[in-house]
Amino acid sequence: MILVHSPLEQFEVINLISLNLPVLGYFNITLTNLALYSFIVLFVVIILHLSFKGTGSNNTKLIPSKWNIALESSYASISAIVREQIGVRNEIYLPFIYSLFFFILISNLIGNTPYSFTITTSIILAVGLSFTIFIGVTLIGLFKHGIHFFSFFIPSGTPLALVPLLVLIEVTSYLARALSLGVRLFANMCAGHTLLKILSTFLYQLFSSSLIIGILTLIPFSIFISLIGLEIAVSIIQAYVFILLTCSYIRDSIQLH
Repeated sequence: MILVHSPLEQFEVINLISLNLPVLGYFNITLTNLALYSFIVLFVVIILHLSFKGTGSNNTKLIPSKWNIALESSYASISAIVREQIGVRNEIYLPFIYSLFFFILISNLIGNTPYSFTITTSIILAVGLSFTIFIGVTLIGLFKHGIHFFSFFIPSGTPLALVPLLVLIEVTSYLARALSLGVRLFANMCAGHTLLKILSTFLYQLFSSSLIIGILTLIPFSIFISLIGLEIAVSIIQAYVFILLTCSYIRDSIQLH
């Protein structure tokens, strides 16, 4: 009898450690897989950049290492995105966009490791990031433009009779940003991981059935390997799309268009 697990089990948030302390009445400390992998992602991001700093800069080495070149190229690419989307005068947002990109990128890549947990497949984290960015972008617009910020919801040249309808549409579209940014990341990562889980379970059953079927299964297995490469590419693309949309939202709040 073969026990078939649901492909959605990999997205469950489970308690790893739970500690109850009789302090202040009732005090509970719980470490979940979501929290654990969030700390791991943060640790990996910090270590990667500390190792970059420790290897020395281009001023101390005639030929920079490949890792130096990779990180410097990433920084230059993200800086170009910020300058193009937000503007040269608004590079103050570059550290945030850079950190956001690497946090999502490392989270997605770690999630491609077998038997690991992808924190971006948690709707709480994905929508939490999206909602936090939405609040921050709205505050930027309010602090920069004051009451004039609400002119963003009235397109220029709109006839007076259509103003109520267009304001309703624009406000709904604007509020949808609080969900769409995170849901896009969550849905794409969940879909890819679910597909890989279903295919890997099916291939495992074929490999364990008989020798002849196992040999013939090498053909679909090669396709499965290519899908893993595609999922890694999707992980990188989703991090890029996330920061690109974030930059566009910041630009809209600054320039009101």
